[in-house]
Amino acid sequence: MSKVVLITGGSRGIGAASALLAARQGWAVAVNYANNSLAADEVVRQVRQAGGNAITVQADVADEAQVLAMFEKVDAKLGRLDGLVNNAGVVDRTTRVDAITLARLRRMFEINVFGSFLCAREAVKRMSTRYGGAGGSIVNVSSAAARLGAPGQYVDYASAKGAIDTFTVGLAKEVATEGIRVNAVRPGIIDTDIHASGGLPDRARDLAPQVPMQRPGTADEVAASIVWLLGDNAGYTTGALLDVAGGR
Repeated sequence: MSKVVLITGGSRGIGAASALLAARQGWAVAVNYANNSLAADEVVRQVRQAGGNAITVQADVADEAQVLAMFEKVDAKLGRLDGLVNNAGVVDRTTRVDAITLARLRRMFEINVFGSFLCAREAVKRMSTRYGGAGGSIVNVSSAAARLGAPGQYVDYASAKGAIDTFTVGLAKEVATEGIRVNAVRPGIIDTDIHASGGLPDRARDLAPQVPMQRPGTADEVAASIVWLLGDNAGYTTGALLDVAGGR
């Protein structure tokens, strides 16, 4: 029987690449999306076309009721959860801290941080041996911005991802004896459409000269690390923050 993984923000970019790779490696995949059902449907179509098993699950991860409903749907449609990828996240327009609004901060932390906590909470309740589960793996998607700070662009985003780093380390220790591993990947400059959502569609190309490898990374390269951390080959790895940033 296939292991089951829920990937939040799974309809595009790193999330979609992770869903496709996990499916190729035998996982049954729940592809979460907030608004773009067509993109999520396309990911599921590709998985099924290749012989895999996948479903879409709509939820805004910042909304607790929607998160609870999402997990219940995964339970009903795919069975016991074995993995969670906390990938859903947002950036915003570049700005300085002295121009940041409270509304922007709330959105940034509600989706990027609170959403990850809510999803991890529900995953632990299903996977932990303390609750009768058989163990599992959680992979949080952080960012190299957590250690670089993103000055003059989005210190709020970097701060939210810094919280994800601390969350990863703390939760990993908390559930280490309960069969659950918790790790994070910290992507650097990756060529996905998240940059366009922040008003900088050419950001990956423009910043490539700052990367020691002199190029942006790809969603597939990040997905490879995520899916490795999910699987049994990373069985002795927990509390790790894995940089996938081309040396930056």
